[in-house]
Amino acid sequence: MTFPILETNRLLLVEIEDKHLDEVYQIFSNEDVTKYYGMSPFTNESQAKVMIESFRIRFENKQGMRWGIVEKDSNHLIGTIGLNNLILSGKRTEIGYDLLPTYWGKGIMSEAINEVITYCFQTLLLFRIGAVIFPKNIASSKVIEKFGFQKEGLLRGYIYQNEDSHDVFVYSLLKSDWENE
Repeated sequence: MTFPILETNRLLLVEIEDKHLDEVYQIFSNEDVTKYYGMSPFTNESQAKVMIESFRIRFENKQGMRWGIVEKDSNHLIGTIGLNNLILSGKRTEIGYDLLPTYWGKGIMSEAINEVITYCFQTLLLFRIGAVIFPKNIASSKVIEKFGFQKEGLLRGYIYQNEDSHDVFVYSLLKSDWENE
């Protein structure tokens, strides 16, 4: 299967490759980005290389896919968005995303999320998209709720980060909800 390239008015969603190493490192070494990501910030570029390789392997094994969010005007990779825990036979996945703080509040993530949701339901023919969000990550909850995701509940101690266990909210969007929006 060829990695799908998605496009919006301002963005290209592309496969993350070794050529994006510096940009991936810049994103995931930023404490504001990783604060609610479920991992500590990167401290060296070899961690970014390992991450890029893990994205490739998960795609090859049909367990997930991660797009680089490239701003068309600058041709810079400014964030990522992807599908975690992809189970094609079960018609479900979880969406996750990150963006450099410089680009927060500009509607970029909404644009990317909308495109990925459409891809999930129309091309992959999934039925459910989940999202796992830290309760303090209000901006992420707001953006996902804008697309009709419903909060299902609290997963206690679900993510271990910075030597502590954290609760998260779990959200979902069903294809039937999306079609009725």
